[in-house]
Amino acid sequence: MRKLSAVAVAMILAIAFYFTLYWGFDALRMLTSPTYGLEEVWRSQFVFEIGRLFGLAPVGLIKLAAFFATLKLAVAGICAVHIVDRFRNLRGGKANTEIFEAALMLVVLISIASVGPAIWSHNADLVREQTIQLMLAGVAAGFGILERRYDRAAEAAAPVKLTGPRVAVPEGATWYSPFRR
Repeated sequence: MRKLSAVAVAMILAIAFYFTLYWGFDALRMLTSPTYGLEEVWRSQFVFEIGRLFGLAPVGLIKLAAFFATLKLAVAGICAVHIVDRFRNLRGGKANTEIFEAALMLVVLISIASVGPAIWSHNADLVREQTIQLMLAGVAAGFGILERRYDRAAEAAAPVKLTGPRVAVPEGATWYSPFRR
């Protein structure tokens, strides 16, 4: 079971590294562009479709593209922090997986928002790209659940140390009764 946990940690690290690099570079490309990445119609197709759905003007499309770029940069930053946290875990301590799971939720939401317009416009390449990212987020979440389950099993197997008798009610305590006067 320990080998499975090591494989799970390695896969989580690899997926976090993927999202750090891929989404980080994509977000930086979008944020440094004068039109926030809208000049690449293939990659920004979901922004145009969401903008059409909500009836956004050109300024609204630019703001929406900047919003998605900022979300992608936030996901990349969270994944980078998680990688550093995992390496800190190797020296001693416990990695905080809740933050990484929040980043995975953002990945799922953005991927679903991106894959919908790609399906409607029959763009198979964009559907494939977003589906792969969606599947990677699912695999990372699954391995996170598996790792958490392994940690709970290890905690349950650890011996419990009792220092003294514990009482449920301190001596002299009065009982609570809502109908007593």
